[in-house]
Amino acid sequence: MTRMSITSARHTPAHPWMMFVDGENFAIRGKNVAEAAGRQLKRSEVYEPDVYLWFPNRQASLQHGIGGGRLTLEPRSIRSFYYTSVQGDQPRVEETERSLWALGFTPVVFKKSHEKRKRVDIQLTIDVLSNAFLGNYDLCLLVAGDEDYVPIVKEVHRFGKVVSLVFFGGDVGGLSPALKLASDEFFDVTETFIRECTTSHS
Repeated sequence: MTRMSITSARHTPAHPWMMFVDGENFAIRGKNVAEAAGRQLKRSEVYEPDVYLWFPNRQASLQHGIGGGRLTLEPRSIRSFYYTSVQGDQPRVEETERSLWALGFTPVVFKKSHEKRKRVDIQLTIDVLSNAFLGNYDLCLLVAGDEDYVPIVKEVHRFGKVVSLVFFGGDVGGLSPALKLASDEFFDVTETFIRECTTSHS
């Protein structure tokens, strides 16, 4: 009788993750970064000025190596939220929602005003904290740069979750040093953004 040999291999568990994008700020800062680099950022399916910005050929629900280096992650996010506001009527809001959905996001879009800008921040905060409390993710991939998010990051840590911050580095990028230090890890996407999203002036 042949004896079966069973070997025990260590298995690294893959962790659930969710992404939360402060999209309006990301789009505005991206435009500033492109201008400072002498590059052109054209309106496209991944960019609407002052409304949304993302990377071409990178489905939002998939793990592309942008963020999340501290843990081994599931190949797909539980959900990827994109928060922004637009100027215009309800059809304009719905058009933006469809564009973001096509990129793999769960869109959260408000009509633009100072009050609505606060609603974007409030809704992002609610979603980050409620999903942490419910244990829906082990890693929060936060695409944001404002210092206002520091208390949120600290609260997420209290739930035992990891926060991976993704944003533009450098002076033009507008990243809060306090937010960077509060997070578990930081991924500077400036070079990736310049390479994938911008073109030279013709």
